[in-house]
Amino acid sequence: MRISIWLTAVLLLAHTTIPAATPPGISVFRLRPEDPHAIYFTPDKYHITADGQTDVSDALQGAIRTLKTRDNFGIIFIPEGTYRISKTIYIPTAIRLIGYGKTRPLIILGRNSPGFQQADPDDKGQGRYMFWFVGSLSDAGQPVHDAGASTFYSAMSNINLRIGDGNPAAIALRTHFAQHSYISHVDIDAGKGKAGLFDVGNELEDVRFFGGDYGIYTTKPSPGWPCAIVDSWFEGQRRAAIRTREAGLVLIRLQARQTPVVVDIDSNYHEKLFMEDCWFDNIREVAIRISDEDNAFNQVNLRNIACRNTPVLTEGRLTHRRTTAPGQLYLVKSFTDGLQIDGWDADPAYAATKDIKPISVMPTAVPSDIPVFPDMASWTDLRSLGAKGDGVADDTKAIQDAIDNHDVIYVPQGWYRVTAPIHLRARSVLIGLHPFATQFLITDNTPAFGGFGGPQPMIETPTGGANIISGIGLSTGASNPRAVACKWQSGEHSYLNDVKFIGGHGGIARPNTGDTGRRQSESDWDTQYWSLWVTNGGGGTFKDIWTANTYATAGAYISHTATPGRIYALSVEHHVRNEVRFNAVANWKVYALQLEEESRESTECQPMELQDCHDMVFANLYMFRVIRVNKPYPYSIRCWGGHDLEFLNVHNYSQIIYTTTNTIYDVNTNTEMRPWEFARLFIGPESSAAAQAQQLATGFEFAQSPCADSKGNIYFCDSRLRRIYRYSPATRQTTLLADYPWQPLSLTSDKKDNLLVVFKYVPKPGTGETYSNPPDAAGTSFSGWGNSGFTTLAYSIEPNNPDETIHLLPTQPMGSIDPIDRALYPAHRWRDYHDFNSISVARPQQCFVAPDGVTVIPVVYDLARSTALASAYPGKSVYTTDEYDKRTVRMDADSKGFLSNLTYFAQRGEFASTTDVEGNVYIADGEVYVYDSKGRLMKTIKTPERPTGVCFGNDPRILYVTGHNALYAISISDSR
Repeated sequence: MRISIWLTAVLLLAHTTIPAATPPGISVFRLRPEDPHAIYFTPDKYHITADGQTDVSDALQGAIRTLKTRDNFGIIFIPEGTYRISKTIYIPTAIRLIGYGKTRPLIILGRNSPGFQQADPDDKGQGRYMFWFVGSLSDAGQPVHDAGASTFYSAMSNINLRIGDGNPAAIALRTHFAQHSYISHVDIDAGKGKAGLFDVGNELEDVRFFGGDYGIYTTKPSPGWPCAIVDSWFEGQRRAAIRTREAGLVLIRLQARQTPVVVDIDSNYHEKLFMEDCWFDNIREVAIRISDEDNAFNQVNLRNIACRNTPVLTEGRLTHRRTTAPGQLYLVKSFTDGLQIDGWDADPAYAATKDIKPISVMPTAVPSDIPVFPDMASWTDLRSLGAKGDGVADDTKAIQDAIDNHDVIYVPQGWYRVTAPIHLRARSVLIGLHPFATQFLITDNTPAFGGFGGPQPMIETPTGGANIISGIGLSTGASNPRAVACKWQSGEHSYLNDVKFIGGHGGIARPNTGDTGRRQSESDWDTQYWSLWVTNGGGGTFKDIWTANTYATAGAYISHTATPGRIYALSVEHHVRNEVRFNAVANWKVYALQLEEESRESTECQPMELQDCHDMVFANLYMFRVIRVNKPYPYSIRCWGGHDLEFLNVHNYSQIIYTTTNTIYDVNTNTEMRPWEFARLFIGPESSAAAQAQQLATGFEFAQSPCADSKGNIYFCDSRLRRIYRYSPATRQTTLLADYPWQPLSLTSDKKDNLLVVFKYVPKPGTGETYSNPPDAAGTSFSGWGNSGFTTLAYSIEPNNPDETIHLLPTQPMGSIDPIDRALYPAHRWRDYHDFNSISVARPQQCFVAPDGVTVIPVVYDLARSTALASAYPGKSVYTTDEYDKRTVRMDADSKGFLSNLTYFAQRGEFASTTDVEGNVYIADGEVYVYDSKGRLMKTIKTPERPTGVCFGNDPRILYVTGHNALYAISISDSR
């Protein structure tokens, strides 16, 4: 693993005495990045000197205002040197200040600067600020618009700050911003000032704090979700390294030295504090001061904390409980204070549990998992290779050629249009510095990403690669149904950072155009594949990622990987059906994951699916429904099996009564986890216990179309939510098989166990694809009421590899295959113009042909409504339902699959029926009614809810039944 520049400095300092002055931070941008859209804060343009004597306050503020007015977003580059300011500099939304040079530029608040001696009594932070991140710039004399939940893409990087003497009220930074805003590679010498930073927001990396009353002093982040701080350093604070309340702090590889307190939680406030791989040295009073003990909101988790000369690890403000040191040197393997739950069957209990042991040698700092950017001398400018970045020209070839011939590509600001997938090589690196100003994008209806088919990535990394992508937005447009923004297959040491998946939310208008880079058409919502797809052994580090593309099926889909992965500060929001899915994932740690449901698009969205995963940790998991949501939802996380899953500091909340009803639900054991707030939940092997005898799985909106393959697996779907499931009697597990953007209507399997899916296909505007209702739609009013302009098609997938085997079924003339194995007709038809009898025996012209070559689905309009398929085997009877007249009929099938000899069978029927090995017919109609082959009622099977579908697997004694909300197994020998 490569060790970060930050860690190099850490290791050097670890063996020295405490320096008298702030040690210089190492510059991560040693050369000037060339960017025609950026502003360079240089003497030739702003008549300044970088000698630390000239006051550059007005010039710097003027440069910021110029960029905001001109472009509304972008970068100001500041060259190395020393710059003095004497007043607050305001940085508005989407403006980034980035330093460059052999040494980082240093900005100093001059000694005794006017106004920094007395705190503003009306200010929340009770301070005066060197740099204040704001939502928008104010005119002179007008109130300041503090950064908030809609302040995106703001940042400061590779710049050092120092507060000069005589400024006791000074705070270097105020950063109450939201997604894709950060502070990185910054040393802050607060000296005799109040603090280095007030009000954390989103994410910090490699920020070192020296002096001040506090390094960080913070309240709740503006959007109300957690803040991730990685590779930080605190030294010499007079009161505490961090003073906090409700900030949801995730502190990874923090080092704190020579301060009385590391984390001081305000009295009468709670904190959700997670710390891992940290180093405490000479902490005089107490490392962690806890408030509001024995309250569900109080959640403190420490993991792998090395301590030296830290006599008290924790102390409670209310209970005065102390965790004292077992010696001068000790290791905190684990410490948890709060509501804890040890398994599905355990009762929640408040406890302080710990595993702390003395050690003889202080361990060295844990290496960073943040890869270092390659030396800038190796960067190749994408524009120099012919890319335009104007959003119009096709830059595909220029980008691919650059990747094929250069390892490290620097991408200046611009919108780079691509029309075909971009493939990275094993060591390819793409570096941008602003994920909204720098985008790779697909315009709507790009052929390579349109029409029907499997997922097509815009950016694809190779299996096991050591790739880096940073500071680039990825936009798949609104009307490209096959698009996946990024298919990530890179290895453990790869890195995806500061990437915005654009679409739906988070757009910023260009001046005088109103162009935010997004569309707002509800018809396009949930019509693409996933934005971020990590699969095929993909892993690595994922940091500061915002995926809020409403057009995508899910913001992130992590599947089929045991390669270690770490996620820091992932925000997933505003999807219609799924925010994030983990499918067959192991060895991942997920820190500061935030999920949010918006009212229009996400009222019925499932925030997280966790399927067949193990050895995972979720720390500071926040799940939120906005105040505009006006409908309850049953659970935030659906588990489908899995084990050795640990949830630390969970916050399931809303501003209204419709908080998600239960935090976690396990489908296979029908177990709910009801607490909304808890410090720890551990799911061990017992989570994969056998399902209950009757109810196999639940939690569906409208389960339908159960069918079986030759192995006895049961498949069914939740049509409106576009999800397909599989239940295995062998393992007694239900899994989410597919959640593609194509709405499934009915399912079946062919003789080779390919799953066949009849689905609704809606063409995109501008593609030239148009569909009108066929003639056989005339007999039903269902063909009106918006049920036109689409077609019904069918695809197949291999159930053991569904994501990459999806294929459209071809059509052939009906009757051209002779003999067939079976023909599959709609199990029910709504024919309210009373032509059911004639239309049921009409001879279809075309049929879909399954991969086995002998299973066919006749092309008829009623497939558009039917929730199941009825099997017509040559020479045998087939039963279908006249849904409008609630009547089940029997017909005969010939060798080519045509039907004839319609007779009335039973005056019952809704959506489905099936037969057993003895020829008895099971008709779903409120309950399940069983008839013998002559149409005589034998018995009634009572079901827990109204059945929507019925089928048998390969055990003739077990009937499978779907209801609106659940899948059931019923022993037909025991039913009455």
